[in-house]
Amino acid sequence: MTYIRTFEQISAQDVGLAGGKGANLGELTRAGFPVPPGFVLTTAAYRTFVQANSLQEAITAALHGVALSDPTELARAATVIAGYFAAGRMPVEISDDLHRAYLALGGGLVAVRSSATAEDLPTASFAGQQETFLNVGGVAAVLEATQRCWASLWTARAIAYRARQGIPPDSVSLAVVVQQMVAAEAAGVLFTANPLTGDPDEMVINAVRGCGEALVSGQVTPEEIVVGWPNWTVRRRDSPAGQVLADAQAGQLARLGEQIEAHYGRPQDVEWAWAGGRFHVLQARPITTPLQPRR
Repeated sequence: MTYIRTFEQISAQDVGLAGGKGANLGELTRAGFPVPPGFVLTTAAYRTFVQANSLQEAITAALHGVALSDPTELARAATVIAGYFAAGRMPVEISDDLHRAYLALGGGLVAVRSSATAEDLPTASFAGQQETFLNVGGVAAVLEATQRCWASLWTARAIAYRARQGIPPDSVSLAVVVQQMVAAEAAGVLFTANPLTGDPDEMVINAVRGCGEALVSGQVTPEEIVVGWPNWTVRRRDSPAGQVLADAQAGQLARLGEQIEAHYGRPQDVEWAWAGGRFHVLQARPITTPLQPRR
């Protein structure tokens, strides 16, 4: 399939093809970590869609003369651009590839996640700027979510942020990650070094019941667990809404994080879910805060 790469076909060097999120998921999968299966609709699909619908010219026109310091003007331009993407015709070769890949994945509920080529640069973090859609079922819904992911590359926030970082509008593209949904009983984030103190001998776990989107959106205050080296036992726990993870689970997650950090050679921010009696890795990215010397 021209526009599809499974996670097994992607490595950390494939950011230009799979975006930052897709490249990391491919790298984690190939390294043997417990990543839910999935595939990436590559940046080539985005560029083909944009070209087929003459969208780059339309985007340039929509942004012409817009004051990047004016939120109202930016929002107006972003709304116009989103309309272009929603009305765009999906090339049949892309929809056919996406259909086959979705059925090969099992055809059930999936997460459809944006994966930008300008994610988590050394001087900037783009995490959370593009869309994610959960519990998407059926080919038509996956196609619609894909176009909405592409459009989210051009939100007012994303346009302004890239402009401040000096990234030209015509240099960005977006891949789309399609991944089997995990029926999470608990989910959250693991920092393999303490992001507040920079202490590499402590890991910090944020955990919520159910899906991790409640944590990302700020709807729920997470349980925070601090575990310490060398045995990754619980040192501190703050459970404002009750205990989410048992001590043994926290230690198991920390040891998994230790393996991920060793693979990448630097401390990581790991998204995880607990389902079916085990942990699943949903993402990993470098911690960008200053850290103390490693243990």
